[in-house]
Amino acid sequence: MGFSGHLVFARSSRLLLQAPVFDSLDEELKTSVCTWESRPGGWQTLQFDFGTWDDANLPALVEWSGAPACAAQVSDSDVALVTGLNTTGHRWQAWLNLDIAARLLAEEPEDLEDQILWLDTPEFHEAAGRRHAELDAEIPADAAGAVVWAAAADIPVTPRTGKIEELLRSHQTPVEDLFSTLLDELGFPQAAEPSPAP
Repeated sequence: MGFSGHLVFARSSRLLLQAPVFDSLDEELKTSVCTWESRPGGWQTLQFDFGTWDDANLPALVEWSGAPACAAQVSDSDVALVTGLNTTGHRWQAWLNLDIAARLLAEEPEDLEDQILWLDTPEFHEAAGRRHAELDAEIPADAAGAVVWAAAADIPVTPRTGKIEELLRSHQTPVEDLFSTLLDELGFPQAAEPSPAP
């Protein structure tokens, strides 16, 4: 079983978990939050178990931090929906691992009786193929939205939209690594590699 939950990325001069938006979490839940290696400039990623984070909290996090933020809703380390928001209200979304997303979002027949049997039918594969084509057609706009969002972070690197599109079409798992690579490609400074022990 892979990870299911949220990855929340934002900037803070102190520990991100101290943001007021997380005050409603009890101490036991807070101790279950995994903190990724910080990136230069105060950029931090928190990993929340399923049901702990709500995307409705994103505007409050952006307002508090005064910087863009995003959250990736991850399912079993296979697929993720990333939602980003900046301080001007610009919002974007993109799927990571389109093949799995298309299968999840394929339109089911109204008279469906057994979902397991449906997944093994030519009709399901046709529906998933149609959904994949729809999602793929949205990738240029998704990538452009991500670039606009990252530009509001005042980072000194100009991301290349073509590289972002390529990444949004990749099938890398675990999808958490793909999320980290997306942040790299958007120009956010990479976390320093830990120094080897002498």
